[in-house]
Amino acid sequence: MKKIISVMLLGIAIFTLAFSSPALAADTANGAKVFSANCASCHAGGKNLVNAQKTLKKEDLEKYGMNSAEAIIAQVTNGKNAMPAFKGRLKPDQIEDVAAYVLEQADKSWK
Repeated sequence: MKKIISVMLLGIAIFTLAFSSPALAADTANGAKVFSANCASCHAGGKNLVNAQKTLKKEDLEKYGMNSAEAIIAQVTNGKNAMPAFKGRLKPDQIEDVAAYVLEQADKSWK
């Protein structure tokens, strides 16, 4: 009996994992809008007006360990040094969208 229940539970777990819908991808079009309204004053064109060495260019994102959505989300959410925290100003999905937009633009060399 225990073996049957174990097999059934395993089957349910496999079915759930196999047929669950994937997480929604971030919306880079919305990220562009949020970036324009909240970030472009300091980071227009992937630049950094406060600290010129730490741009949003791909090379600098890699150099400073900011080349992942998780790292950018943490930075935007919590702020750091001269960068303000946007936790109370932006919703989590807006921050995710901005992170996706930044990474997309960095891959395109901000063109």
